[in-house]
Amino acid sequence: MVNYEDKEIIKVPRFNEVNGFYTTKSRSILMSKIKSKNTRPEILFRKALWASGIRFRLHNKALPGNPDIVINKYKIIVFIDGEFWHGYEWDKKRAKIKSNREFWIAKIERNMQRDEANNLKLKLMGYTVIRFWEKQIKKDVLGCVKVVSEKMEGV
Repeated sequence: MVNYEDKEIIKVPRFNEVNGFYTTKSRSILMSKIKSKNTRPEILFRKALWASGIRFRLHNKALPGNPDIVINKYKIIVFIDGEFWHGYEWDKKRAKIKSNREFWIAKIERNMQRDEANNLKLKLMGYTVIRFWEKQIKKDVLGCVKVVSEKMEGV
């Protein structure tokens, strides 16, 4: 840490170019190609929802967390979370992070905190929040659609 005028500033570790690690610039280019909207699992899930007759809206920026899918009629929100970014089996994965640990651990844990805060805000607004992991969608998309339709019946 560096002390500037009695304010502690955490220096973010940078990537290096040794033994196959990426430089900051090349890592930045690589990371910019990772999509946050319209991912394959998200499209797969949307097609299955539509085929089952469930109508929805996408990426409502007015709602906390910018949900992937919003079913307004039933006040249902669906998020499709990537395993790495949202901390799937975080206790196991955290120990396995080797490169730039300080940065990635803080980043993912902050994402997890933000997810919980957004869930709470949405619930207080009267929404039912459903979160699926990308791997759930890939493995059993129809089962995930069934979860949504059961929630719709319960409303």
